[in-house]
Amino acid sequence: MDVSELRQRLEHEPKSLSLTLPVPLTAAVWRKVEMAQLWQQQASHHHLICRADPLYPPLLQQIADPPSILFIKGHPETLLRPSVAIVGSRAASHGGLSLAFQFAAELDSIGLAVVSGMAAGIDGAAHKGALSHSGQTVAVLGTGIEQIYPKRHRQLYEDIQQHGAVISEFWPEVTAFAGNFPKRNRIISGLALGTLVVEARRRSGSLISARTAMEQGREVFAIPGAVLSGDHQGCHDLIKNGAKLVESLADIIEELSPLLQSHLQALPSYVPLQTEHNSQLPFKTLLASVGYETTPLDVVVEQSGITLDLVLEQLLELELQGWVAAVPGGYVRLKRN
Repeated sequence: MDVSELRQRLEHEPKSLSLTLPVPLTAAVWRKVEMAQLWQQQASHHHLICRADPLYPPLLQQIADPPSILFIKGHPETLLRPSVAIVGSRAASHGGLSLAFQFAAELDSIGLAVVSGMAAGIDGAAHKGALSHSGQTVAVLGTGIEQIYPKRHRQLYEDIQQHGAVISEFWPEVTAFAGNFPKRNRIISGLALGTLVVEARRRSGSLISARTAMEQGREVFAIPGAVLSGDHQGCHDLIKNGAKLVESLADIIEELSPLLQSHLQALPSYVPLQTEHNSQLPFKTLLASVGYETTPLDVVVEQSGITLDLVLEQLLELELQGWVAAVPGGYVRLKRN
């Protein structure tokens, strides 16, 4: 973006950039231009794009209040790929984290980018799932592009830039502020063809992304869960209100294929993911005794009819293969057969 274009954008749409201008506009504009120029020149992977830029995401152009300028670290062309947003609880269960990782990896494997907010929990797991394949993932920050939140995601922040993009509409120095995170959610849903909610309680902030997706006319997907724990109440409410219940990647592809054919380039040939036949499952009897919610060890022993020593040996093998995880109170199953 050149200086004159950036200045024009700042003059005409200061509110969309979350600016407070206590001094005359022209002086503030020039300072902001200089700051943006300096930031862009600091590294070759720093980019600024405005709505007139050919790299500006076409789906984001269609929402009611698209950001005027995007600060980007990484590969801006990632924003042009057809994508699905994955959101959910920050305090997610082991099962929820595993599902977010799995769905993101599967979406990436068929050519769809994964969009999320780099928050703790489901967001982070989704980004990591995409990074486990080609890494086509976009992190939309609720802070300035130079502010890492949460701090423990520093490595994730760096890894995403290698193959995908970290983006923000806020100026680089803007720190974490609660009111900015709901605002960024409209970008998460606005970039994507649809939004998948993996795990969410009724008051979860991830439901804001689902609501903005509905308002933007995008698809909303939700994964159901146990009715007793409360971790999936928000997902169940979404399904009651018209979101598509998702059990596998095929449920998402079924809805998105017409959109891809009508509005975007064709989806890469979809090859159903291979699943292991029951006869090839490791320790079938024991695996069938471990639920997707926490299953106490004594229940596993009782239901499987296997001795405790053998149960512990087989559970360790299943854990190493990624089929189950040890959690407080017992074990949970992570993968379906």
